[in-house]
Amino acid sequence: MGGTRFWNYDAEEDAVADVLRLSRAMTYKAAMAGLEAGGGKAVIIGDNRRPDREALFRAHGRAVQSLGGRYITAEDVGTSADDMEFVRLETDFVTGLYGRSGDPSPMTALGTQQAIRAAATEVYGDGNLDGLRVAVQGLGNVGMRLCDLLSQEGARLVVTDIDGARIERAVESFAAEAVDQEEIYSIEADVFAPCALGGVIRDETLPLLKVDIVAGAANNQLAEPRHGEALRQRGILYAPDYVGNAGGLISIYGELRGWESSQALQKVRAIFETLKRVFEFARAQDIDPATAADRMAEACIREAREARIARSRV
Repeated sequence: MGGTRFWNYDAEEDAVADVLRLSRAMTYKAAMAGLEAGGGKAVIIGDNRRPDREALFRAHGRAVQSLGGRYITAEDVGTSADDMEFVRLETDFVTGLYGRSGDPSPMTALGTQQAIRAAATEVYGDGNLDGLRVAVQGLGNVGMRLCDLLSQEGARLVVTDIDGARIERAVESFAAEAVDQEEIYSIEADVFAPCALGGVIRDETLPLLKVDIVAGAANNQLAEPRHGEALRQRGILYAPDYVGNAGGLISIYGELRGWESSQALQKVRAIFETLKRVFEFARAQDIDPATAADRMAEACIREAREARIARSRV
């Protein structure tokens, strides 16, 4: 399971690299969330603001249908529930639909809020977000909803985005402070919450950070695995992205399994406890949380594979 991303990549090779990284992250995400599913992803190359969408997404639906159920899609960056309704005309292997779980963004935002709480508990001994300064990078569907949740808890927000209208909305709605896109990395804050695209924690940006915690909704926030240890060496706690942002996947999985909304909400809120276990394992092993989460996810995947093999022999 995993969403369809619509993005204007510079080259096809960039799109392939992104979709492979994303699908791997979705696999680990499902494992850490305790879902009986693997991870997948799709990307469409192009301008996601184009208005003529039906033919494009119906073609995508036919591509999904051709896989015979091995991949189940949903919304992601640049796509919406409206787009998934077009996909639905061509295949049953689609979730995030109107009248069902709908847009998974609210659940992703809720899970990210739980991740920030878990990280704050680890660093400050208290998950209370009142008064914490949070720098939010990206004000799309998830980032804006996360700002709403954080604001309701009394967090002080610093925001940036590529879209000026979104910034204005956040400033007006949440009394947020607006900064330029590059300035967000050097803001003094308690938490840096990347909620746009991946690869934002890299050699150039990591030395600029003046925060205690990195916890956001973006996928693949670390440009390289070594950046997880680099954050630890700087005394910055990293909440592994695929653990904290699993709320959307949980939502669409619940739709597929026919869960009640309360069951999905309970599962999303459990992200808090999952991250606490990741932090505990990282401390015990003297490793960074990203490596700890990878090892825990890989153990889950091995166990699931072994159980499947055992069932096939019965």
